[in-house]
Amino acid sequence: MEYMSKSIEEIHEALVNKEVTSEELIKESLAKSHELQEKCNAFVTIIDDVKVEEVTENPLSGIPCGIKDNYSTKGILSTGSSNTLKDYIPFFDATSISNLKQAHAVMVNKTVMDEFGMGGTGTTGHTGVVRNPWDRERMCAGSSSGSACAVAAGVYPYATGTDTGDSIRKPAAYCGIVGYKPTYGMISRYGVFPFASSLDHLGVLTRNVKDAAIVVDNMKGIDPKDMTSWDSSNITLADLDGNIQGKKLCYVKEICDIENYPNASDELKEHLANFNRTIELCRSLGMTVDEVSVDKVLLDAVPSVYVVISDAEATSNMSNLTGITFGPRGEGDNYIDMMKNYRTKGFSPLIKRRFVIGSYVLQAANKDRYFYNAQRVRRLIVDKWKELFKEYDAVILPVGSGPAKYLDGSKDVLDENATILEEHLQIGNFGGFPSITIPNGFVDSLPVGVNLTGNCYDDKNVLNIAYALESNMNYKNQIAREVR
Repeated sequence: MEYMSKSIEEIHEALVNKEVTSEELIKESLAKSHELQEKCNAFVTIIDDVKVEEVTENPLSGIPCGIKDNYSTKGILSTGSSNTLKDYIPFFDATSISNLKQAHAVMVNKTVMDEFGMGGTGTTGHTGVVRNPWDRERMCAGSSSGSACAVAAGVYPYATGTDTGDSIRKPAAYCGIVGYKPTYGMISRYGVFPFASSLDHLGVLTRNVKDAAIVVDNMKGIDPKDMTSWDSSNITLADLDGNIQGKKLCYVKEICDIENYPNASDELKEHLANFNRTIELCRSLGMTVDEVSVDKVLLDAVPSVYVVISDAEATSNMSNLTGITFGPRGEGDNYIDMMKNYRTKGFSPLIKRRFVIGSYVLQAANKDRYFYNAQRVRRLIVDKWKELFKEYDAVILPVGSGPAKYLDGSKDVLDENATILEEHLQIGNFGGFPSITIPNGFVDSLPVGVNLTGNCYDDKNVLNIAYALESNMNYKNQIAREVR
């Protein structure tokens, strides 16, 4: 019998009842890892000599999982999918990894990502392109591409991810699984390679909502090594009951109305029609769902605000990647030439472009016009969502403009008006809001997703709404089946 396609609770029950051993689970997961690697290139490292863990009362004990390659893992290669750290082996664990180890979780591989999390395609990692397990001509999105691919393919029930703009939630939608980033600071960022510190969130990819809650319950906690972390010890996320009577949701007309997309492709039309069916389901379950309006000028500013802030913070965060203290040493007659050689050869063109933008907006002559203005607009956007949360439990929106895009882009039909559909998840990072994507159907035989975002610290409410929705749809615990 295969177990890796089951839920965490089902696998744990089988372990406790001695129907299967942790060693057998590891063997199954490693075999699936190697099989998937040949097809989709989801892993930087497969840990074939992983040790068996004790099975305890903790639901994660003895169960294999995957770790995104920007998490520091003691004694195990951690590259951030970048040539600049292609041989880097940390001497310490990220706090969240230490927490998972205390739960006796079993790490069996490190997953491919877009280089240092800067990308949304899963194509910029130094080990190559990650392919979607539903259709290998399509992408998984990014940056948590390898984690999403592996969970969707049934390699294990969960993998960690990071989310700076949508890097957990969009890959989840493209791969037909659940992607959850909790409130900013619920999970310590210590030991995870920083991209944009004010936007970076840690989270998880699973195949059902309850599993996502279980994993984050074990990853979270206040950490003296991360001053932005907070005490969530009084919150047990996995205690979900699905009671959503009287809950109020809203969706944004300027994002969801098909009339805003005069050149809509058939995929986009079906995606929005599918979203409307999900809205009707919410109402049938006893929730109120209202249409609200948000200034389109504000919505159109979201992608630009994200680029300016994230690139500026990335430029600062990654200034320590010099090839002097760690990483492969660059060539040159002096340390300046060595650093220039290391950064020029080590970073991909995409990363270097982001550093150029970040350096430009941080220059004294440009800082107020670009960086400070972006911060001001970020505040306006966050304030608008906070205003919505005074009346509504969550904002519900479709993820992206349809199913996974083609890797070469040649067959994609994109609507220039649909940018906000692709980028609105960034608002969850602007405000540090808890946000979860769940599968809600198919377009052209490929999975699509819907997103719920709520107010800070209201994670359990958001998860419970997602749990109730999931329980009334047919996409829980689905495993990718290659359609073409």
